[in-house]
Amino acid sequence: MKQFEQMVLPYAEDALEPVISRETIAFHHGKHLAAYVNNLNAMLPGSEWEQLPLKEIVCKATGGVLNNAGQVLNHELYFGQFTAPRDNNHPTGKLAEAIVRDFGSFEVFKEEFQKKGATLFGSGWVWLSADADGKLVITQETNAANPVQRGLHPLLTFDVWEHAYYLDYQNRRPDHLAALWQIINWEVVARRIP
Repeated sequence: MKQFEQMVLPYAEDALEPVISRETIAFHHGKHLAAYVNNLNAMLPGSEWEQLPLKEIVCKATGGVLNNAGQVLNHELYFGQFTAPRDNNHPTGKLAEAIVRDFGSFEVFKEEFQKKGATLFGSGWVWLSADADGKLVITQETNAANPVQRGLHPLLTFDVWEHAYYLDYQNRRPDHLAALWQIINWEVVARRIP
């Protein structure tokens, strides 16, 4: 029987403050993600998904298995992309060049990304992904959906479920999205380019 383990954060719970508080990390990672991992592991024994890798489960499953597997995958990418706050935090190298190529400028990209995150109705995620030709695209994914289900390769994501920001920003989702740029570890995002 294959079991998935909850990812270990690559930073201390308070490392992202003031953008994301220790309290939010404790609830979001320590409770929400833990529940998704536990729920997924409870659903797998004896199922057709039992021995599959996480991305394959996300691409093939439906219902509760998809919901929990998707949230595990999404949160692993989400929590894995952060670092302590940095001033003037921008991508460099090939990633920066691809953003300029496909969006015109980093500022235009940020504006479009934040708008897609702010306007996603209900719960979900906004993603920067690469398509099969390497073109960068922004998508809105509801609930536990992930761009891998569309044949895309996810690079960067902002979680717009209320539990990701409500303790720190209450109902001000756009303020939360605008603040996240300070803590993106662009080296990690660049390594995700296929």
